Amino acid sequence: MASVSSLSFSVPSQYPERRAIVSSTRTLPTNFEGFRLRTSLSCHCGGIRASVSSRLAIHCMSTSIELPTVSETKLNFLKSYKRPIPTVYNNVIQELIVQQHLMKYKRTYRYDPVFALGFVTVYDQLMDGYPSDEDRDAIFQAYIKALKEDPEQYRIDAQKLEEWARAQTASSLVEFASREGEVEGILKDIAERAGGKGSFSYSRFFAVGLFRLLELANATEPTILEKLCASLNVNKRSVDRDLDVYRNLLSKLVQAKELLKEYMDREKKKREERAGVQKASEAITKCLGEYQHAGL
Repeated sequence: MASVSSLSFSVPSQYPERRAIVSSTRTLPTNFEGFRLRTSLSCHCGGIRASVSSRLAIHCMSTSIELPTVSETKLNFLKSYKRPIPTVYNNVIQELIVQQHLMKYKRTYRYDPVFALGFVTVYDQLMDGYPSDEDRDAIFQAYIKALKEDPEQYRIDAQKLEEWARAQTASSLVEFASREGEVEGILKDIAERAGGKGSFSYSRFFAVGLFRLLELANATEPTILEKLCASLNVNKRSVDRDLDVYRNLLSKLVQAKELLKEYMDREKKKREERAGVQKASEAITKCLGEYQHAGL
């Protein structure tokens, strides 16, 4: 069976996070098993005849946050979709589900429709040519549910952004901040969060989502991407790098699919040859039986 030895779609780095200016200590193990937050506040009030001093100590502790492991997420996928997947597709799916698990359970992660559009675009490109459309959709459902998210929301949001982008021009696409609308509101929210006013975790799926918007709006000039990134407070250099990785991934997959097709064609030919030999053998056996019967 043809296989892909390595298709790198690595977990991206995130923007530096702002630290709150409070007296606190926090530990967050890399395995996400738990965190400890401890904060001490003191208050002193004085009067003419009496003085009151008080000390307020707040201790907030959670020794364990039950976040699923990568193995659990992969197991959830396998429980949901039990049919075998051709190796060339399975290798990519397994790698992506590991990396998206790590994205999902980052502290700064927050779902947004551009991210969804990017993932749907990547998935549809990777699974193009899959033997069964029904199985392709079932794999998508199992994949997203394994991450404890809603596959229907991914599809609906992706379609919504695609329809919006088709109605845009290069100028209207980058000037979303000056207009009102559902998608414009989504992009404004992303810009605010990416600008430091909320949780935002950049990823390559997000970069692919931006590229898809430009592609559908027929606004593929590099200057338009630069303006859109500036409007969204996203680093264009990171987007350019990640789009190069995405293109390289698709190129490798095309080569792998060609190898798979050649393999499947050979196997089909062998099955047909074996079937032909079997039919010939059965015909000969039948003729011999009839001859012997007639001789008797």
